[in-house]
Amino acid sequence: MAVKKTLPQVRACGVLVMADSPERFLLMRHKDRWDLPKGHIDPGETDVECALREMNEETGIPLDAVELDPFFRFEHQYEVREARSGGELRLKTLVIFLARLTRDVRIDVTEHPGYQWFEWRPPHQIQLQTIDPLLACLARFLEQVARRPR
Repeated sequence: MAVKKTLPQVRACGVLVMADSPERFLLMRHKDRWDLPKGHIDPGETDVECALREMNEETGIPLDAVELDPFFRFEHQYEVREARSGGELRLKTLVIFLARLTRDVRIDVTEHPGYQWFEWRPPHQIQLQTIDPLLACLARFLEQVARRPR
């Protein structure tokens, strides 16, 4: 019987930032794809602390300009080859939180070539590995919230 090798693990956390009027979400532009404001967790940091730090660092959105949804948390695992590990195959755990802007803000991109606000009109087909599963999960979550009695 073959023994499956356990891959080294890496953890990253981020935020899906949404705004109202019209309802839309923020994605960061890489040279060849769209991504979220996210990054690797620092020692001693919680998932939420990492996600909010990365959002602030990559977008300039101040922490007091967002409100996290306490009931939404998306967790996704996939294999990745990262440059920081010399291209070694790793198992990446991605944790994404949902944040709504509480006021208008200026986006100040620091680590990406640009950004774009996308209209919320599911289903979305933007990036197969992480963005599409996240948005599908959010669509289901928002449907459930809308059906709850008030």
